[in-house]
Amino acid sequence: MASDYSYIGENLDIIREKINKAERNRDNKYNSGKVKLVAVTKTVGAEKINFAVSRGVNLIGESRVQELLAKYDKLDRDNLGIHFIGSLQTNKVKYIIDKVSLFQSVNSVRLAEEINKRASQHNIKADILIEVNICGEESKTGIDGNGGRVTEFIKSLKDFDNLRIKGLMTIPPPPGKLEENEILKVFGRIHEIFLDMQSKKTDNTDNTETDINILSAGMSEDFERAIAFGSNMVRIGSALFGKRL
Repeated sequence: MASDYSYIGENLDIIREKINKAERNRDNKYNSGKVKLVAVTKTVGAEKINFAVSRGVNLIGESRVQELLAKYDKLDRDNLGIHFIGSLQTNKVKYIIDKVSLFQSVNSVRLAEEINKRASQHNIKADILIEVNICGEESKTGIDGNGGRVTEFIKSLKDFDNLRIKGLMTIPPPPGKLEENEILKVFGRIHEIFLDMQSKKTDNTDNTETDINILSAGMSEDFERAIAFGSNMVRIGSALFGKRL
């Protein structure tokens, strides 16, 4: 297996080197702590994932419930965190509530309520990130990043006592969609919201635990730039496993 998948190990070494360099070179005001790598495993088979795990990958991100369930029992899950990073239908939360360590794309009260309900049934706390639509793109889900709406949304979750709000997630526009200066503004804006949430603690003094310490931004095409602007979690798929077929 090692010879078949050695390119994954080589890619992983390159990615880690780039992450470390981006960490070292970022301005102090964007230093949000050590960057964590989430290996995006959409369409990636369990054997390839397990090879990456053998090379030290300890977080993976899945975006389809059926695909996660099909792989789950084949994964080397010791010390492996599984994040759900895609759009999640409320009627499918029950299938993965005890399998996912972080829900990265919570974008509605209804979804948060369902995750809280299912977590309560399992007597667990569910860690979540709030998905922010930083550019207000109609084609993307997420809470509008303007006008204090993220703060309002987090406050609306204050009675969900089986949730832990851990931070924010965003999907920046794809390369080529915006001019360079506009892209930099996007990354700067999500970091501003992140710092605002940290400083306010969103006034959540009720039942929901709030510990804003994760900013999940940056993918294969832009993770170095995201780190430069304060991301401390990057979601990388094609740069690690190769282009999807």
